[in-house]
Amino acid sequence: MGFLFGYVLRDDRDRGEDTGPPVVLIMVIVAVVATAFAYRRLARPMSRLLDSASRIGAGEYDARVRPDGPRSVRTLGYAFNDMAAQLDASETARRRFLADVTHELRTPLTVLQGGVEAQLDGVHPRDDEHLATLLEQTRTLARLVEDLRTLALGDAGQLTIAAEPTSLPDVVGDAVTAIRPMATARSVTISVAPPSAITLLVDRVRLVQVLTNLLTNAVRHTPADGTVTVTIGRDDAGAAIRVDDTGPGISGDPERVFDRFHRAADSGGSGLGLTIARQLVDAHGGTLTAANRPDGGARFTVTLPSKTDGILA
Repeated sequence: MGFLFGYVLRDDRDRGEDTGPPVVLIMVIVAVVATAFAYRRLARPMSRLLDSASRIGAGEYDARVRPDGPRSVRTLGYAFNDMAAQLDASETARRRFLADVTHELRTPLTVLQGGVEAQLDGVHPRDDEHLATLLEQTRTLARLVEDLRTLALGDAGQLTIAAEPTSLPDVVGDAVTAIRPMATARSVTISVAPPSAITLLVDRVRLVQVLTNLLTNAVRHTPADGTVTVTIGRDDAGAAIRVDDTGPGISGDPERVFDRFHRAADSGGSGLGLTIARQLVDAHGGTLTAANRPDGGARFTVTLPSKTDGILA
């Protein structure tokens, strides 16, 4: 605009016309009005952004802005709202997690405290039977603390994976052997489909932990005279281990079973097993999914890639 008026002014002077002060005054007024308008369009949304950022910094994660102004400022507003929503969700998850951990720790601690006080007060005799009950509660605490430690390592990306050439049928065999007494006691049959001879570079201990958890859940949710079937095979991604059961299946969204502290009323666990199992599979570069079978029952599938560590045989 300044160049335009300057050109007109120079042209008028070249023709010998006296433009006078009004032209300069008009130029100044127009420039001031344009600057004020541009500043207003930019300053107001930026001021709101700064105010909301201060609220976020103070812990008010529900702060949002109304995206307006120039396109770049609107884009910044949308990005700010997305960031605030993620922070809000993370804070909500953190509080829920702390509440759940507190609840899980309180139960065995209450039992321990009550048992010790009962023995000190002479309500219960100090015999092996009552000591065994207290010992079991300490084991429950130890399992929960170890689960929380593994979960924290997974969140921090620091899970240690000691990969070595491992036969997948041997891994499945170890997990089935560990769970078979529980299955026998519940009259559930564990069937292993004829496996493919697959050897992967994996952490055998961690993978056995994953499969033991999947088999435990499958046996627990399978009624008497039911069957849990384990299948090992190859797929496009590499290798897959499938655990099928003949139970009632998963109610609601199957993905929810991987939420922390999500568990059935009669599970008896901490509700962290499947969350940790998925983290361990993720650490191998694989995937762990849950679904309902068309003919009834649940299906958990562990997929391990061939391109990351490689199928050796």
